This record gives sequence, C-alpha cells and structure tokens, in this order.
Amino acid sequence: MDWLNYHHLLYFWTVAKEGTIAAACRKLHLTQPTISAQLRALENAVGEKLFRRSGRNLALTETGHVVYRYADDIFSLGQELMDTLQGRPTGSPLRLSVGIADMVPKLVAYRLLEPALSLPETVRLICYESTQTELLARLAIHELDLVLSDRPIGPDVQVRAFSHLLGESGVSIFGTQELTRVYRRRFPRSLDGAPFLLPASTTVLRRSLEHWFDSESIHPVVIGEFDDSALLKVFGQAGAGMFAIPDVIEEEVRRQYGVRVVGRIETVRERFYAISVERKVKHPAVVAIAETARDMLFI
Repeated sequence: MDWLNYHHLLYFWTVAKEGTIAAACRKLHLTQPTISAQLRALENAVGEKLFRRSGRNLALTETGHVVYRYADDIFSLGQELMDTLQGRPTGSPLRLSVGIADMVPKLVAYRLLEPALSLPETVRLICYESTQTELLARLAIHELDLVLSDRPIGPDVQVRAFSHLLGESGVSIFGTQELTRVYRRRFPRSLDGAPFLLPASTTVLRRSLEHWFDSESIHPVVIGEFDDSALLKVFGQAGAGMFAIPDVIEEEVRRQYGVRVVGRIETVRERFYAISVERKVKHPAVVAIAETARDMLFI
C-alpha cells in the first residue's frame, strides 16, 4: 500500500488556501524553503505538478484541484474528530458542489436544488454558473458533484459522465398586461409579427422554438437575444417583447416579474438533466434532488 505523508498534504492544502507560499509560511510559522521542499516531495509522491504560476500567485493544476478536494475533506474531518473528542458540537455540513448551466432558468435551478436544503442533515450548497463545457471539465476533475443542464452530455464530449433526466415541461409565453391584451386573442397565430425575446442560439429552447415557429409558419420580430435567462425576463418585464419560459415555474414568473401568460405551447418541451460521474447517484442530496424532481416538480 502507498502511504501518503499528511504533513506534506497539510502544507499543500495551506498553500492552496492562502494562494502563495509566503502567506502559508506566516500561517504555519515555517520558512519558505521548508514548505517548498515539502511541496516538491508531495508532487514527487503523486507524480504530477500540483501548482502553476499565475502572476504573483499559485494556481492549482487539474491534478492539484483533485488533491485539494480530498485534502479539504481530510482536514475538515480531522477537525470534526477533535471537536467530538473535546465535547464540542461539530455541526459539520454535508457539502454539495453544483454547476448550473448558464441557460437553466434561475427559478428552475432553485426549485431543483431546494430539496437538498430540506434534508435532516445540514447541507452546504456551493453553486457555480458557467457554460456546460466549462462545468463538465470541472466535473471531470471531481471539483463538482453535479451539473444541472437543459441538455444531456453529448457523444462528442470527452468526459466520462452520465445524464439523469429529472423531468420535462411544456412552455408558456409571457408578456406584460399590455402585450397580453393584444396578443392573447388568436394565439398562437397572433405571434406572427409580434415582438419576441429569444434565448441564445446555442440553447435547446431556442432551437425548439424556431422549429415550432417554422412548423406553424409564424415569424415573430426578434427584439433581442440573451445568454442570461434572468436578463431576458427583466427585458420582458419592461415590455420589450414576449418570452418563453418552462411552465413548471409559471406561477413564480408571474409573481416575481408581474407578467401574464399569453398562451401555452405543449408541443415544445424543456428537459432538465442532472449530470454526474456516477451512473447511479449516491450523494444523499443528489438523490433527494432527483427523487423530488421526478415525483413532485414534473408531473
């Protein structure tokens, strides 16, 4: 069995947290040559570089991110052990790191993640928002436990991960009171020539809407295209145009943005996926997310 030198790991963990060797020296009350030597010893043991230069600071390599994640768990657990032995309450939360693809509506993300915060044990939720490509790269190095997306992982993606369908919903078209008064009658034919706000061209919803428009011979006037779903809704709230949102969050959108439903399109479906490195999810919070979504949110 290969044994890990935990002193080396502690020094690495401290440098990663502090950002520089000099800061770690002050924290550990050690000299710079001592810590540098310990870092080299750890890198030799794992056979990979753990840091790279980033200006005046040190940045973790991909292998460094993996080692840091384990080191963080190890030393957090060690502190919990000492607290337990000394009779102090631990209160150590279950950590859940989630990547949210940038075109998943924020309200949908909240609805999906809410069950994790309702578990009997305390959960520390850490959320990151970015493109699916960036999030999958972080998932591959175990920096994330889960990625929420509006599409499954593609066959061309070189990441060993699995897509778990959480559910699907139809789409509702929203607008201000004024727009609703004009365009609700004769829906959906009324959308021909109507002002419309669209999500970015890379999203599944955009492609589905365009296909539906073509099939219905509807040609809306595109006022704007948005990468950020929250910004799109703000423009919709201001009356710039109508917009499409999954009907699973219809009530929240109406209440939060003061808009009304112009009409519903059941044939356009929005699907949401949990992507993990596990074929069968085991993390208690992820299990709660998946079960609640399938049993309660998408029915």
